[in-house]
Amino acid sequence: MRHASTLTGKRRIAFASYADEPRLPALLALLRDLALSSPAVCEDFLVLHPGLPDAAFDAARRLHPRIVPRRTAPAGSTLDALETLDALDALGPEDGPGYDTVVALEPGTVIRRNIAPLLRRRERVVPFQPADDDGGDGGDGGDGPVGGAADAREPSDHEFYAAYCALRGAKAPELFLHCALPLLEADQPDPELVRRVGTTLYQQGRYDEAVRVLAPTGGDPGLARNQEALGSALMAVSRYDEARTHLLLAAADPAVAPRAYTQLARLAWLLGEDEEAHAYALRGLDADPTDAALRTLHRRTSPGTLPAGGRGETPGPAAEQTAHVALFADGKDNAGDKVLPEAVRRCFGPDTGASRWHAVPVHRLVTERVLAELNARRGVIVGGGGLFLPDTWPNGNSGWQWNVPGPMLERLTAPLAVFAVGFNVFDGQHFGASRLAESLRAVVAKSVFFGLRNHGSVERVRELLPPDLADRVRYQPCPTTVLRHLIPGWRDPAPAEREDVILLNCAYDRAGLRFGHDYGHFLAELAAAVRRLGRYGEVRYAPHAPSDERFVHDLRREHGITLPVEPLYDLSNEDLLAVYRRVRLVIGMRGHATMIPFGCGTPALSLISHPKLAYFLADVARPEWGVSVHDADLGAVLTERAAGMLDDHEAAVADVHERQEELLRVTRANAAEVARAFSL
Repeated sequence: MRHASTLTGKRRIAFASYADEPRLPALLALLRDLALSSPAVCEDFLVLHPGLPDAAFDAARRLHPRIVPRRTAPAGSTLDALETLDALDALGPEDGPGYDTVVALEPGTVIRRNIAPLLRRRERVVPFQPADDDGGDGGDGGDGPVGGAADAREPSDHEFYAAYCALRGAKAPELFLHCALPLLEADQPDPELVRRVGTTLYQQGRYDEAVRVLAPTGGDPGLARNQEALGSALMAVSRYDEARTHLLLAAADPAVAPRAYTQLARLAWLLGEDEEAHAYALRGLDADPTDAALRTLHRRTSPGTLPAGGRGETPGPAAEQTAHVALFADGKDNAGDKVLPEAVRRCFGPDTGASRWHAVPVHRLVTERVLAELNARRGVIVGGGGLFLPDTWPNGNSGWQWNVPGPMLERLTAPLAVFAVGFNVFDGQHFGASRLAESLRAVVAKSVFFGLRNHGSVERVRELLPPDLADRVRYQPCPTTVLRHLIPGWRDPAPAEREDVILLNCAYDRAGLRFGHDYGHFLAELAAAVRRLGRYGEVRYAPHAPSDERFVHDLRREHGITLPVEPLYDLSNEDLLAVYRRVRLVIGMRGHATMIPFGCGTPALSLISHPKLAYFLADVARPEWGVSVHDADLGAVLTERAAGMLDDHEAAVADVHERQEELLRVTRANAAEVARAFSL
């Protein structure tokens, strides 16, 4: 399986320095200076050396979590950019993946300014040029914030860790944890540092570690922020009773109450306690009436509100229904998530309402009551969507989005099908592999059909399974990609009926994972493309979620371009499809900002910041329909490919239709197989 960065085009960046034995003390000073001057930066640090033993780098590893020793020919008294390039080129393929940009540093260089801007440069090797106040080639050490001048006492590791953790502002999570975790070994660690470490571990998906770190301060009712952090971490590992206790303690503090009540409402909702969830949401809104998450939970749990996935129809008899476990979005949630459950149901016939379908929110815990509901149905379909995702609604029962404990899965007697689910891990994101692998083995073994929505997901999941189960993992395209074939009465628009409109969508969830150090470059390149594409039609911005609107604000502020906004998250499914079917071209970063217009027969180009977009384009044999957000010539490439589609639009539409044929054939065959297993 290829590295995710080869799919997204994300640049691989490193620092590099040459160190023989006499220069090792200067290397340590350099590492301290780099961390203290640029605390939000943490990239691989290549240490080029003439053949030192591995133990020689132990001290460096204590200062930096990503030391990568690489043996090379001995260097002279300095190592400039050309020498660094020569040394890198001399490394063999066995030395690991290559780097797109390497910042060359010399041991002994004193760094007093933040050098993060250097990582935005796109040369293969970027030499660090110290400013006048940065010092120069300084022998054995630096005169940064720790340690004083080169001839002063070198700071201990503990002193360095404390100095780094005391810095204000953003810090690289990996470097922060590297420095902070040893500090927690003190007899009485600072409770605020404990909270920051626990919260960072939680944000990195290291939920069990977060619980272990936060637990020692969880006995102090006066530490409300620590109580809230511990309660949230306990939720993530499905220790729900303990989580409630700590969150209730946190809610007693007015400053922490909104967040604590949000988590309490989420906890009650996932346990199926709607009345209690509604009450918690109301208390949270009393503390902060502006909180959007609390407003959503309050609305979702209001008496008389339609159940998730319901449309007000009278439910049919349980024995005639199919249970559908999915993410049922509502309100101002992601527009693609609203379309997806209905698209899955359409694969099995035109009736998508409550007479045939029983909706079960995927994030809700499968309790005895829920298990009885599932077993009373003809079958259970889990899908679609990117449910193999480690965050959003983490749980300790399965390790992915379906919150099903192992014993409950074992007692499921209705036939189970996993249909068009995606492995949605970002480049740089990781699962707790053991828990996920155990759950996957059980789910695949239980399923009468297990289909993932692209071949990339198929490969990733098969890697986690033994051979006898891996062969049961199948390809099932996302049903949104064939929507025009699934909706009764669908009529493709005539060329003259299409508007001269180009819809643009960008995604901002997990922006750091999407853009890395290249957001400024991305914004400038998109500004250039928007100006050029204006010759072909009106460019409108189409956010799938409110957070996507950051793009129009940044574009206006940084480049003086104002785009009209068409908020797709406010539309019904029918109206959303009407928008996508009548425009001439869609340029989307979200998966469903590509797949839904494609399914409507509208040409689409992908801004690739996630592997799933590359997976989809590979499946339809059109990789040229995508361009990486990191591409050096993003604006020009995007404009050229868009112009090609717009200049010969009828051919582009015909190509989309042709690409759909194989997806439709596979979908119909798989749906028929599931229908037979369910006796539908």
